[in-house]
Amino acid sequence: MKKKYHQLSINETLKTLNATSAGLPATEVEKRLAQFGKNVLAAQKNASLIEKFFNQFKNLMIIILLVAAVIALFAGDLSDAIIIFLVVVLNAVFGVFQEAKAENAINALKKMTTPSSRVKRNGKIMIVKSSELVPGDIVLLEAGEIVPADLRLLETSNLKIEEAALTGESVPVDKSAAALTEAELPLGDRYNLAYMNTNITYGTAEGIVIATGMQTEVGKIAAMLNQTKSAVTPLQKNITHLSKLLSILVLSIAALVFIIGIALNRSTILNMLLTSISLAVAAIPEGLPAIVTITLALGTQVMAKKKALIRKLPAVESLGATQIIASDKTGTLTQNKMSVEKIYRNQQLVSAKDYTVQANDPLIQAMILANDSQQTEQGLSGDPTETALIQFNLEQNFAVSDLKKTFRRQASIPFDSERKLMSVVTQDPQATEQLLFTKGALDELLQRSTQILDHGQIRSLTAADQQKILAANHQLATQALRVLAFAYTPFNLKKVQPLSSATAEQELIFVGMVGMIDPQRPEVKQAIAEAKSAGIRTLMITGDHRDTATAIAQRLEIIDPVDKNGVITGHELDQLPAAELDKRIEQWSVYARVAPEHKVKIVKAWQKKGKVVAMTGDGVNDAPALKTADIGVGMGITGTEVAKNASDMILSDDNFATIIAAVREGRRVFANIQKSIQYLLSANLGEVLTLFLMTMLGWDIFAPAQILWINLVTDTFPAIALGVEKAEGDIMKRAPRESKATFFSDGVMSSILYQGLLEGGLTLGVYWIAILFPFHHSAALIHADALTMAFATLGLIQLLHAFNSKSLHGTIFTKTLFNNRTFNWSIVLASILMFATILVPAFNATFKVTTLVWQQWLVVLIGGALMLVIVELVKFGYRAAAKNK
Repeated sequence: MKKKYHQLSINETLKTLNATSAGLPATEVEKRLAQFGKNVLAAQKNASLIEKFFNQFKNLMIIILLVAAVIALFAGDLSDAIIIFLVVVLNAVFGVFQEAKAENAINALKKMTTPSSRVKRNGKIMIVKSSELVPGDIVLLEAGEIVPADLRLLETSNLKIEEAALTGESVPVDKSAAALTEAELPLGDRYNLAYMNTNITYGTAEGIVIATGMQTEVGKIAAMLNQTKSAVTPLQKNITHLSKLLSILVLSIAALVFIIGIALNRSTILNMLLTSISLAVAAIPEGLPAIVTITLALGTQVMAKKKALIRKLPAVESLGATQIIASDKTGTLTQNKMSVEKIYRNQQLVSAKDYTVQANDPLIQAMILANDSQQTEQGLSGDPTETALIQFNLEQNFAVSDLKKTFRRQASIPFDSERKLMSVVTQDPQATEQLLFTKGALDELLQRSTQILDHGQIRSLTAADQQKILAANHQLATQALRVLAFAYTPFNLKKVQPLSSATAEQELIFVGMVGMIDPQRPEVKQAIAEAKSAGIRTLMITGDHRDTATAIAQRLEIIDPVDKNGVITGHELDQLPAAELDKRIEQWSVYARVAPEHKVKIVKAWQKKGKVVAMTGDGVNDAPALKTADIGVGMGITGTEVAKNASDMILSDDNFATIIAAVREGRRVFANIQKSIQYLLSANLGEVLTLFLMTMLGWDIFAPAQILWINLVTDTFPAIALGVEKAEGDIMKRAPRESKATFFSDGVMSSILYQGLLEGGLTLGVYWIAILFPFHHSAALIHADALTMAFATLGLIQLLHAFNSKSLHGTIFTKTLFNNRTFNWSIVLASILMFATILVPAFNATFKVTTLVWQQWLVVLIGGALMLVIVELVKFGYRAAAKNK
C-alpha cells in the first residue's frame, strides 16, 4: 500500500515531490503552476441577479398569488390586484437577498488565506504570493502566521499550531518533523503535517508544500460546501403542500360552480364567470404568504433580542421542529479556554477552588514564573495552558505581576516537543543564587526529580511517593484533564554553563501538578436538561479525543456517567458500512475524533430516521454539516466567517442556552402560523360554502366587493395579529412535531373543516331567518336585507372566531384572553371597518348593503356568538377525550 505523507521520512518526501531542501527553480515553479493551478479555493458559479430574481417565481404559491391577482383584476378590484402583485415582487426581492447572503460561505474561506508567504527557491529566501505556491515549495513559518498550504514539516523549533477550526482540537498541537508509522490517523494526530488556514501560535518551522488549493484539507471542505445542497426546511415543505391543496381547491370550486350554473341555466355565461371568479377570490387566502413572512420576521426580531440572529426566515419555524441538536464541543458546549480544575500538592488531590494561593508556595511560583504568557490591556495572551495557570491565580486575587518583579527571570530553556519540559532561571530574592522552576509532562519531570516538597519539608522522593503521584495522575486522566507537573531547585547560573536541559533540569524537587480542562459553559447543563424535557436529544460531535469528549458529555448528562457504549470515534465510524450506520445511529450520543466528512455523514444518518436536525459549530470543519443540517447554528464570537455564512442562525453570545430559547420561539412561531392558517382557511371555507350554496339554492350572492372587503378586513388584520400571540404555557413540554408534520397536523385540518362548515351554516341560517321573518314587503328589499344580515354575520363570525383561534385546543376564557395588545386593536380596527359599511349610509351603495333595524342586528349578534360558543364546546369535548386516553 502506498505510504501517505505523514509516514514518509524527510528524504522520501523530497524525493516523492521531486524537490530539494534548497527549493524549486523558477522554471519548475512555472511548470507546476500550470499543472496544479493557483493555490486558491474555487467557488460555485453563482446565478446572476436576474436569474435569482426570476427563480423566485418558480414557487407554486407565488404562481397562485399571480393567478389571484389576475382574478381580482377581472373582478374589478384594481387595488387588491396591485397589493397582491406588490407582495409577490417583495417576496422575490427578499428571496434574492437571502440567496446572496448564503453564497458568502465559500468567499469567507478564500478571505482566510494568507496573502503572501516566505519560501526558499533556488537556495534563496523570497516572499511570494500565497496563491502562487506549488507542491514542492519550501515554506518558512513563524508564530503569528497562517499556514498558506498543506505542508509536510521538515524542521520544527518548539512549534505549536492551533487547529481548532479544522480538527476541533481545543488546544494548540505540538508539531515535529519525525515520520509517523501508522497509516490511518485522524487529521489532528498527524503531528508532522501543517494544514492550510491553521494558525501558528508558538515556535518556527520549515515545511514542504504537499497540496495546494482545492487539494488541501480545507479545499476538500470547500468542495463539500460547493456540492452540498441546503436542506429543504419544514416550512418550505408545508408551504408547497398547502399551495398544491389550494390550487386544487380553487380550480375545482370555480370550475364546478361555472359548469353547474350553465347546466342548470342559472344565469348567463358572463354572470356565471363572474360568480366563479368571486368564489375563486374567496377560496384563495391572498394574505397567507405575507402573514407567514410577517410572523417569521417578527419572530426574528424577538430572537435577535435574545442573542439569536436569524439569517434565513424559514429557520425560525425549523427551530420549532428540532428533534436533534448535534453540537460541536469546543467553544459551544465548552468555553474554548483551559481552566485549572484540580491540584495535587502535599500528596493530596484537591479542587482548584479550595486551594489557598500563597506567595511563598513553590507550586504557585512555578505556575507563574515558568510561564511565557503575557498580560495585556486586551487580556492574557499566549499558550492556552499557560494563560490558564495565570488566570487561576488572578481569580484568587493574587498579585501575579508583583511575583514576577520579585523573582526576575535570568534565563530560560524553551519548551520542545521531545523532552516536553520548559524551565526558567529566576533570581531568588532571599539569596545570592537563583532558583530554577520547571514545568511539563509528568513522566519526563519525574525522571529528573530526586526530592519532593511535602508539607514544607524537602525529603527524598521514594517509590511510594511516585506511586501516589502516578495514581493521582491516572485519576486526573480518567476525568480527561490535561496534566502539568511542576518542580524547582536551587541553582547557580554562573556555574552551570552552557545552560541546557542536560545541565540544568536534573535533581529537581517535585512540588505538585495541576489538572486542566476546557470546561463546560455553566449554563449548558440546564439548557440540555430543558431540551430533554421538550423531547429534544442533544448530541456531541467533536474532533477532540474520546476521553475528553466522554468526560464533558458525562458532566453535561448527554450520556450516563456509566455509559461507555454511547460514544463512537471517527475511526470506528469508518469501519461501519453505511447501512449499519443508518441502522445503529440512535445508539450513540457522542461522536469523538471525527473529521468534516463524518459530521455530514452523522447528520444525514439522523435525517434518514426522519429527524429534524440542528447542527451547531464554530469552525471551518463544521461548515459542510451546518449546511447539510435542517438548521445550521453558527457561533458569533468564536465562530469563523465560514461557519457563520454556512449557518441559518448565529448565536451572538455563543451561548448554548440561547439555542433552547430560540427553539421555544420557533415553536411559538409555528403555533402562531398554525393559528393564522386555521383562522384564514376556516374563514375562507365558510365564505366558499356560503357562496356555493347560495348559488345552488338560487339565492342572491355576495358581490365581489363584499367578498374582497371581508377578506381584507376580517381576514388580514386578525390573522397578522395571531402571528404575535405569546407562547402557551406548556409549549416546551410538548414533544417536537415529526418532520412529516404539516400545518394541518394536530387536529388543524379537522378544525378548519368543521369550523368552516359552521361559519357557512350560521351565515346561511341568518339569511334564511331574514327571508322567513322580513321587515319589508318588497321581495327585492327582503333579499337585500337578508344579504346584508348574512354579510354582517359572516364578518362578525370571523372577528369572534379570531378569539377561538388563539388556542387550537385550549379554552380562550382565561386571564390571557386580552394579553395581546396587537390582537385587541386589530379586532377593534377590523370591527370599525367592517360595520362602517352598514352603519355609515355613505358606504351603503358602494357595498350594496341596507340599513338594519335593532331586531335584525340582534339576529346577527346571536349568529356570531353561536360560533364562539359551539367551538368552545367542541374544544372542551376534545380536552375531555384526551384526558381520558
